[in-house]
Amino acid sequence: MPPGEFRNFEEFWPHYVGEHRHARTRHLHFAGTTVAIVMAAFAVLLLNGWLLLAALIVAYGFAWIGHFFIESNKPATFRHPLWSVRGDLKMYGLMWRGRMVDEIRRLTPR
Repeated sequence: MPPGEFRNFEEFWPHYVGEHRHARTRHLHFAGTTVAIVMAAFAVLLLNGWLLLAALIVAYGFAWIGHFFIESNKPATFRHPLWSVRGDLKMYGLMWRGRMVDEIRRLTPR
């Protein structure tokens, strides 16, 4: 299998984790996702499609700042958009539970 090609999310997840080694990148993802969730909730309550679009821009804006300026890598969204969203949500949940650092240690080489 060529590098960067994955058959399923389980194969993609270790790659995703490796692209988020710096805590500042993960914190930017967490902040962007949190703001986007709140904005999306308001978009649904207000039936405002523009606010929903803005929520996506905010979430990706925060995340991409981390990738381009901290990690110095390309966001996984460019090649694997659906798995990337799933990865974002999984990472978000692990961060809420305080388990993301353990996941990084488990999946990334020293």
